[in-house]
Amino acid sequence: MTLFERYLTLWVALCILTGIALGHLLPDLFSAIAAMEIARVNLVVAVLIWLMIVPMLLKVDFGALGSVGRHWRGIGVTLIVNWMIKPFSMALLGTFFLGYLFAPILPAGASSSYIAGLILLAAAPCTAMVFVWSNLVDGEPTYTLSQVALNDLIMVFAFAPIVGLLLGVASITVPWDTLALSVGLYIVVPVLLAQAIRWTLLHRGRQSLDALLAVMGPISLVSLLVTLVLLFGFQGEQIVRQPLVIALIAVPILFQVYLNAGVAYWLSRRLGVAWCVAGPAALIGASNFFELAVAAAISLFGLHSGAALATVVGVLVEVPVMLSIVALVGRTRPWYEKGIAA
Repeated sequence: MTLFERYLTLWVALCILTGIALGHLLPDLFSAIAAMEIARVNLVVAVLIWLMIVPMLLKVDFGALGSVGRHWRGIGVTLIVNWMIKPFSMALLGTFFLGYLFAPILPAGASSSYIAGLILLAAAPCTAMVFVWSNLVDGEPTYTLSQVALNDLIMVFAFAPIVGLLLGVASITVPWDTLALSVGLYIVVPVLLAQAIRWTLLHRGRQSLDALLAVMGPISLVSLLVTLVLLFGFQGEQIVRQPLVIALIAVPILFQVYLNAGVAYWLSRRLGVAWCVAGPAALIGASNFFELAVAAAISLFGLHSGAALATVVGVLVEVPVMLSIVALVGRTRPWYEKGIAA
């Protein structure tokens, strides 16, 4: 993990402060940016999201799908957690905490928008940072690569139906045309573009791809931070009035992350999965593709929405929470392997 990635939470916090300050100092600029839309897609944010997502997808090797059978139990555990547990558990936790328990102290009528953001956050598993987490727990690289490739393939087809279903169950209006456009813009097209670039560069030699990734990696992170500055520029007034909102939104996210990591780790142990696979399985099961969530929230509900704010809170807590899971997985290795041996 680079120094920049390790302190991502700090940079996000600085972006919050910068965005709030700029939102108050330059309201006309932010209004002009918000007006730059076509079919409810903000053009400035769309460019930034592409600069975030495409470099991450360049790391994904769909050729690794041929190795899925080598770690089928670990793959199965993560698929169950990512696609059958995580989105639904987040919807339940979000509804309980934000729609019921915290509703009296949240802004009037905002709970459903926050819940929508949490659903978007949980509906897609992490793509890029998973490689970092897996490396930190000495994870099996073939398993990690094949699992990420498989999740990305499933995401192309499953993201929209899962989001539509859960938003509908939560009585949140689903703009299906905008949802379909978001899937095309932020999943299908970037996947195809990234794979085309990857294929072209690999034919020139691995060093060509590595050179591009070295350039695009920092651009991806800077694009994320600029997007956060914009979001908090639009959300600044609300946050200044009620800073407690961010802490309350973080509660169901924290519950969901630890729940899904624990379920994946426990299932792996029960099924006799090697620790080098169980570690990344827990991390893949817990982490979210927050870049996609931010993009979809902005497209579906707008830059000023509570849904966009909720996805940004996911970015804020991602690194420290995932590092804590890395530590827990490492410290429990003797307990885990003792159970496998038994």
